[in-house]
Amino acid sequence: MIDQTQEFFQLRRRPFDKELPDEALWLDPDRIDAIDRLVDAVRARQHALVLGEPGVGKNCVLRGLRARLPSVHYRLNYVAHVSLGRRDFYKQVCLALGIECKLMPATLYAAIQNNLAALARERVHPVLVLDEAHLMPDSSLSTLHVLANFQWDAEPVVSIVLVGLPDLGDRLKLGIHRSLLTRIGHRIELTPASPEQTAAYVHKRVEDAGARAALFSPDALAVLHELTGGVLRSVDVLADASLRLAAHQKKKLVDRTVVRAAFPLTPLA
Repeated sequence: MIDQTQEFFQLRRRPFDKELPDEALWLDPDRIDAIDRLVDAVRARQHALVLGEPGVGKNCVLRGLRARLPSVHYRLNYVAHVSLGRRDFYKQVCLALGIECKLMPATLYAAIQNNLAALARERVHPVLVLDEAHLMPDSSLSTLHVLANFQWDAEPVVSIVLVGLPDLGDRLKLGIHRSLLTRIGHRIELTPASPEQTAAYVHKRVEDAGARAALFSPDALAVLHELTGGVLRSVDVLADASLRLAAHQKKKLVDRTVVRAAFPLTPLA
């Protein structure tokens, strides 16, 4: 159903909603490079670490990875519930791999290894993406190197992609996790957008939504970047609020005064 904002600006959809197909993602050179490096890691059957503050585009990069991996040769398995003890974590991995869950951790581990080995025999390389990995307790994080170690560490049958906040990198340097750290071949760090990137991001989102003209003035884009720090998820929130306020005020162009007035109406204030 078309809402007031869409109707006022004559848009096909809300520009800053999350529901976007992979081909509509905004990818600047930095994020394209991150996807390229992640694809290279998986193709080399290596493990990777993806770090960044909330909202800077980590999920965007993961979606880019998914789009680039042919399903004939790769199987991407996404695990979001990682803040669990070892047994329950293994259960989540089993669910992601489509394995029947058993009770004992040793049994779960054996089932996972057998599944990975079976995929390798079928020439399918599984990729285990562990999102929000900074929330993993040490008891679970410290066992990942066991999954990464197969046939005396000589046969890489899975690529593990750890995704989390920057402090995850510091945790991995602790002695308890050194065995895992030494098996990770790639560290990919994402940063907030620059002012130019923020402007390009907003332009693409409104253009893809069907805007026939610019909806944000240059000074509005500058303030939008200033108030969000270039964190794209925050840009979505404030830009959407600004469009709603502009539609309410019957303004066809969002200027800096609209953005500043919309800011206190968001959780960002």
